[in-house]
Amino acid sequence: MLVGWVTAMAEPKTVRTGADPAAFLAGVGDERRRADAQQLCDLLAGATGAPAEMWGGSMVGFGCYRYRYASGRSGEWPPIAFAPRKQALVLYVAEGFEPYAGLLARLGPHTTGKGCLYLERLADVDRAVLAELVATSFERMDGRTVTP
Repeated sequence: MLVGWVTAMAEPKTVRTGADPAAFLAGVGDERRRADAQQLCDLLAGATGAPAEMWGGSMVGFGCYRYRYASGRSGEWPPIAFAPRKQALVLYVAEGFEPYAGLLARLGPHTTGKGCLYLERLADVDRAVLAELVATSFERMDGRTVTP
């Protein structure tokens, strides 16, 4: 029997770091991916009205909401974030895409996962539609406390 043994919950690995998003984006190796990432960062900043912040080592996020699980675990997460990955720009939408089927149909070439939107080239999508999706989702999530 273990007496006085306490199990601590693991800390989230992806948290705000205070690193400079512009410096991170300037370091993206592929020239086209770097240009797309810098343009996407500007689009997201404009659509959200929030400053870009680094979350972890490779994700640029905008805004913040709090989550709390039934287990008691809680933390913070950006309502909108993106990462310039090798294969695609990955846009993370905390709310998911179910409410946005109409916008996604007009967006242009993309694929989605549960909360991820994959864009191969920013030039191939309708930026006005992307900005509308981002702005609407951001407004619904920023500053809220969510219990999944």
